[in-house]
Amino acid sequence: MHFFNPVRAMRLCELVVGLETSEAAVVAAERAAAAMGKQTVRVRDVAGFATSRINAVIGNEAFFMLAEGVASAADIDTAVKLGLNHPMGPLEMADMVGLDVRLAVLNELRRSLGDKYRPAPLMETYVRAGRLGRKVGRGVYDYDADGNRVPGDAGGTQG
Repeated sequence: MHFFNPVRAMRLCELVVGLETSEAAVVAAERAAAAMGKQTVRVRDVAGFATSRINAVIGNEAFFMLAEGVASAADIDTAVKLGLNHPMGPLEMADMVGLDVRLAVLNELRRSLGDKYRPAPLMETYVRAGRLGRKVGRGVYDYDADGNRVPGDAGGTQG
């Protein structure tokens, strides 16, 4: 059972079905998830399952776009929220999860699935610089001591 953060708010639970997972085990997991108010999807036991693979590509592309100067971080996030109906932009999400975590996921997906998951160099630069997101007060955006985004911050750039 693959839950999403914050677990209390996120409705999805991916049920990871392995080679020898019995139907009875899957049904029991579906019932347990339903009792927690979660909706389930079944996915094979492969790198990244379904959601992590899609999210990795979206977030990585946002970093490529930021590095290319396509738009500011805030405008990329706003475009994804309003144009694609996502509750959070991909750069905001990266800061919440942790850029180091995002980078590790991309590196594992690249190792398992190929170069389409090659991390954006800007993400690697941020991680090397210690810009890991909310948990350290700086990632794509800057955060105050309570983890709230600093007002007026349009997000980092290459410089």
